[in-house]
Amino acid sequence: MTSRIHARLKVARDDFTLDVDLDLPGQGVSALFGASGSGKTTCLRCLAGLERAGEAYIEVAGTVWQDSAKGIFVPPHQRPIGYVFQEASLFSHLSVRGNLEFGWKRIDPATRRINLQQACELLGIDHLLERKADTLSGGERQRVGIARALLTSPSLLLMDEPLAALDAPRKREILPYLERLHDELRIPLVYVSHAQEEVARLADHLVLLEHGKVLASGPLNQTLARLDLPLAQDEDAGVVIEGRTGAYDETYQLLDLHLPDSELRLRIPHAPLPAGSTLRIRIQARDISLSLTENNHSSIINRLPVTLRALGEQGNPAQMLVSLDAAGHPLLARVTRYSSDQLGLQPGLQLWAQIKGVALLGHH
Repeated sequence: MTSRIHARLKVARDDFTLDVDLDLPGQGVSALFGASGSGKTTCLRCLAGLERAGEAYIEVAGTVWQDSAKGIFVPPHQRPIGYVFQEASLFSHLSVRGNLEFGWKRIDPATRRINLQQACELLGIDHLLERKADTLSGGERQRVGIARALLTSPSLLLMDEPLAALDAPRKREILPYLERLHDELRIPLVYVSHAQEEVARLADHLVLLEHGKVLASGPLNQTLARLDLPLAQDEDAGVVIEGRTGAYDETYQLLDLHLPDSELRLRIPHAPLPAGSTLRIRIQARDISLSLTENNHSSIINRLPVTLRALGEQGNPAQMLVSLDAAGHPLLARVTRYSSDQLGLQPGLQLWAQIKGVALLGHH
């Protein structure tokens, strides 16, 4: 597929070596995730051409941006990218409109894919256009910075921890706008983060980096559910599922969520939504208990038939991590070693997963 993003990069510094081969989908959000020092920002800077890897091959949507073997290097200003940094470096002497028009005016009108009005609506900044950039809050600045990046009509959008410098309320303010970009734009986005919550809400594809190497790369949910990765050992280990909304129970205010490509559904406390809306939820390993039989006499309303795929050790000797399959959807459950022995847990066993809680991540 020519729409993919391919980057083979080798960067050697005194105390750090980056050696990665990234093959990312040419749509949706690919998250580069890992602790600081794992090489996330270096990858992004190489994609942008801001850092020149000693050995590199970078191809985006069929166009080669760098091929060190052939001496090809497209300079940053000739790469059709939008780059959003941790801190939006706006021109403080210009109005918001002036900042937005700065990039937009430099783009050949024939190649413009997004207009000022569209960018302002997507990021909810219409009312800020005449304000001076230095009068904006951190969250507003970041939204203007994202809109400015979009107005360069990029083939690829790069975001380097765009929420890291913001406090929790500002992060909550911006996340819905990032979700809108994900849903409404056809521009692939590479998103650097060390925050699992952001990745769970936004990513479609997850690349896990550690010490300059790729530990794993794949669709978000399959990667989150792998027992052999450090994410599964995390206190907040869990999976993300995107389902479609169905019927609504007015009496109990419960919304049906149908899991894709299966007969399974969950019922979640939620305000009504139009049927067929997409809803993204997170189910944490600690919120699933396991039973050999379907227990109808329980306060837990969500019970799914599952097959046990694998058992994994936890850092804690009293606990086990269990990988489950619910009609093709991976789930993780954390149980005590005692319960594992009592239930006779082993691969292939048919069980019921009782889901105590579901965290809503966003809908569109």
